[in-house]
This record gives sequence, C-alpha cells and structure tokens, in this order.
Amino acid sequence: MVCLVSNVPAFNLTEQFPQIQDEVNAAVLAVLASGGYIGGATVANFEADFARYVGTELCVACNSGTDALYLALRALGVGPGDEVIVPPFTFIATTETVSAVGAVPVFVDVEADTFNLDLAAVERAIGPRTKAIIPVHLFGQPVDMDRLMTIAQAHNLLVIEDCAQATGAKWGDRRVGSIGHVGCFSFYPTKNLGACGDGGAMTVNDAGLAADLRMLREHGQRQRYYHEAIGVNSRLDAIQAAILQIKLRSLDTWNQQRTAIAQRYQAGLAGLPGLKLPQAIAGGTSVWNQYTVQVGTGDGPELRDRLRNELQAQGIGTAIYYPLPLHRQAVYASLGYGAGSLPVSERLGHQVLSLPMFPELAIEQQERAIGAIKEVLTNALQTA
Repeated sequence: MVCLVSNVPAFNLTEQFPQIQDEVNAAVLAVLASGGYIGGATVANFEADFARYVGTELCVACNSGTDALYLALRALGVGPGDEVIVPPFTFIATTETVSAVGAVPVFVDVEADTFNLDLAAVERAIGPRTKAIIPVHLFGQPVDMDRLMTIAQAHNLLVIEDCAQATGAKWGDRRVGSIGHVGCFSFYPTKNLGACGDGGAMTVNDAGLAADLRMLREHGQRQRYYHEAIGVNSRLDAIQAAILQIKLRSLDTWNQQRTAIAQRYQAGLAGLPGLKLPQAIAGGTSVWNQYTVQVGTGDGPELRDRLRNELQAQGIGTAIYYPLPLHRQAVYASLGYGAGSLPVSERLGHQVLSLPMFPELAIEQQERAIGAIKEVLTNALQTA
C-alpha cells in the first residue's frame, strides 16, 4: 500500500478544529444567545480555569499578549527613567511595550543553545536605572527561572515573564507565568493555546496587582465612569473566552504531541552535518511551540536559505524567527547598538529555521520533511 503525503505546512490550524468542533459550536452559540459578549461569567470562568492551570491565584484576561506586557509594565510602575533588560532575539512586542511606557530597553544577548537570555550577561547589564527584566521563554523553552529570580531578588528587580510561546512549559515543577511578578500570555491562533482571534492574559499572585491590571484594562476605572488613571480598552471577549476554556482542557495532550514530534526530529536529524538541533535545558520542560534548528556556520544565511527554498519547492513549509534581531532594527538605531555588539543574536538571525510543528503533524509528513532536509544538506555540502 502506497501512502501519499500531501504538502507539509509549517503550521496548520484546520486540523485541530474538528476535534473540538461540537463543543466550540455549542459554546459560541450559547454566548451569542446570552447577549453577554464582553466580560461576564464566561470570561471570569476562563480566568479562574487558566489561573488554576498556570498555578497562580489570579488571572486577568486581556485582548492580546502585547497588551498583557504593556499592562504589566504599567501596573508595576515601570516608566520614564527606567531601564528594562530584554533579549534582542524575540518578537518586537517584548520591547515595544517597554518603549510604549517610556522606559528604555537594554538588550542582552542570548545563549546559542537555548535561544534564551544569557543570565551571566544579564547580571553584568544591571545598572542604577534597571527596574525590571523580561525573560522570554522562546519557542516553548523555559528560562532558568531559579537563577533569574535569584539575580532579580539580589538587585530588587521586577520580573515579567513573557510566556507568549510557552503556555504549559515548566521550570522544575512550576509552570511558567507563576514564578515572576507577572506572567504574560498570548492566545494568538498559532500559540500552544490559541484563540480564534486575538487574546491574552496576565497571571499573578497579588490581589492588589490584579486589581490594578483590571483597572488599567478597563479605561482606568474601578467603578464605572470614575477614572483614576489613563487606561486602555483591552478586554477579552466572551466568545474567545468560551473557545479558550474548551481548548485549555486539551492543552496538555497537544503539548505532549508536540514533544513527540520534537523527539522524532531529534532522532531523525541527529548527526547531520551543517545542522545544529535545539537542546532542552536541564531542569525545564519545553512545550515546543517551534522546533528551530541552526543551519550553517552563521557567517551568512546562504545555506539556510538554500535549504528553505528547496524545501519550499518540495511543498514543505518552514519559517524564520527572527532574521534581524531587535537591537539592529531601524526603530532602535538611536540606542547605539552597532553590528557585532550582540553576536549570538546576530548569528542566529542568519542560521535559524523553524521546521513544521503543530500537534496534528502526521508521522508521514514529518518523515518526508526529515528525508528532504537530509537530501538537501548532503547535496549542498558535497558541492560546497
């Protein structure tokens, strides 16, 4: 029997919906029939479930992961005159929110093996104006939060966890988002827990801080029409909350499927010249939002781009996160980070390639991707 395998997308949202279709349809229709489209019991119930899952006392839902970071910075009093340590190898939401509150992002390089903040470099970067650190649990891989919290506590710094790509990941026996002062989550559709639109949340163990977050997300009001701060409109709508509450029940299963896919990649691509595989950090549990390899030497993107183009020609999708680190972006040129100032992040921009990764990726699809990668790289290195 011949097994025909269709194109292999980098990500596929359509495979998941049939698993939960009946539950989602019923829940959405119930919200529509209720007339309670903003806030209310549906959102409150999701907040309670998500806080319980993460392992915090409280959750405050909002309309995006970007807003979660912005609101967290605002509620913690980060603003003009403050500096916030951030990685340059991440999505710009991590740093544009620092700029949006009037603070200055201080870029610290990442580790080549984990893609996460180099904590030794973090300690060296702390200065008199440093107020907070934003560790990004990139690609689903947790930062060493024990070491980071020790550094933060020694210098009386705030820690805002960017968990956008790591819902369900653990450091030790604690889930990310429960260790720092605030955990910030994105429910963008491609995340491990994705909505059918935008959404986000903040997790905290401080009731007063949660109240401030709620106030800021609701136009700066605790009591309707009485405003004590310049807030924003950042509410999670009830339809998204209903969908997320259903999907949350399957999150651990989907994360386990991602882990199995990562393990197959590790076995299938092991020892291949020109390819460096991602390594899970000891003490952490990754949820593999992405499976990101490093291709070539980092002197340039030629081998990575050749691999990507030839995979695309065979119908195998990939993605590049991120081709230009944030400290080299035009928007941050005034901060004065020159070429070579953060060499690991700059090299990664030339090397990284994210392979197909989603829970429903079929073994046959993955085997096709692995076989194509081996063929392309073997041929490329033989002709180099």
